Amino acid sequence: MTKEEMLFQYCLRMGDTHNVFAHRMGEWCTNGHILEEDIAMTNIALDHIGTARAWLIYGGEVENKGRTEDDLAFHRDERDYVNMLISELPNGNFAETIVRNFMFDAFSLLYYTELTKSSNETLAGIAQKVIKEAKYHLKHSANWMVRLGDGTEESHQKLQSAIDEIWRFTGNMFEMDDIDQSLSDSGIGVDCAQIKEQWMAVVMQTVSDAKVTIPENKYMLTGSKKGIHTEALGHMLAEMQSLARAYPDAKW
Repeated sequence: MTKEEMLFQYCLRMGDTHNVFAHRMGEWCTNGHILEEDIAMTNIALDHIGTARAWLIYGGEVENKGRTEDDLAFHRDERDYVNMLISELPNGNFAETIVRNFMFDAFSLLYYTELTKSSNETLAGIAQKVIKEAKYHLKHSANWMVRLGDGTEESHQKLQSAIDEIWRFTGNMFEMDDIDQSLSDSGIGVDCAQIKEQWMAVVMQTVSDAKVTIPENKYMLTGSKKGIHTEALGHMLAEMQSLARAYPDAKW
């Protein structure tokens, strides 16, 4: 695999992750429990859309086959998607959404902080922009972790149940394959394995403040970098891509 092919796959992985996250968060629009949160979650969805576009636009340029960000987002099948598994999990109740988001938000801030050091100016530029949004996303989800965990008996129980269910998807964020390792070694990508300890420290502090616990010895799910996903992704893509697939040549 050439450097360009590896960089293209690298762009797809983060572009797909943010694109799927954006759709999941967009599903909360008009469904928030209070108006402020309804707007906040919709704005978070828009942030993820902007980040997804940045990765996919650059990915299309690197691939150099004339594919746009829309082509990559709407005209690839489920097995072609390489997003992190945690991003495709259904929203569930509010606590499940908050736990899913918090686990990724804590990763995202650390990841983009490291990516600002990339020798690739485009990737470093994407990171500089995204890091501002990542700080807000983490503050939002971490605050809700504590509010739910230290709230009512019901909110505490739902938060704990959400952590117990979602924890097994967090290991996927730190996997390093040959593409990741090669780009990390060349100063382009991030060594995700190296930020896991920092991520764990952030998670454990917030979990402690929320008076909940993380599971012990939980099996971690994997496979997203090879196009292996949960059944939730296929259903989500069918909805997300329906209009673009029905009218592939439509101009807006």
